[in-house]
Amino acid sequence: MTADPPAEIRVLIADDQAVVRAGLAMLLDSQPGLTVVGQAGNGQEAVLLARELTPDVVLMDIRMPLLDGLAATRHILRNAERNPPPRPVRVVVLTTSTSTSMTRSGPAPAASCSSTPRPRNSFSASERRPTAAPSSPPR
Repeated sequence: MTADPPAEIRVLIADDQAVVRAGLAMLLDSQPGLTVVGQAGNGQEAVLLARELTPDVVLMDIRMPLLDGLAATRHILRNAERNPPPRPVRVVVLTTSTSTSMTRSGPAPAASCSSTPRPRNSFSASERRPTAAPSSPPR
């Protein structure tokens, strides 16, 4: 049995391009049930904000300064395993690459991978239901 989705999905956006963060925030905040709770410009900031803000979903760019998105994903999932948030966090990796091999392999597979940009209403049911199948923490 799958848990009902939360009334509000709290989203953290992590991308090194301010215009991308702003555009995603404007788009997501306009959607019912989605609230952007924070924005990070690099992987280190994403890890810190995820710990502080406990989002349901982190939209994570792969290529960022200081700490890349895959390493930041590993840290976020490891922190969530050590100190479980109220609801499980899911990481959706955003990339301009059409290859998903980078996000599906390694010690921190993403809950979902999206090649940007996407049509406005194209988030899958699993992406809108962050508590349905949390990402596996690293082993």
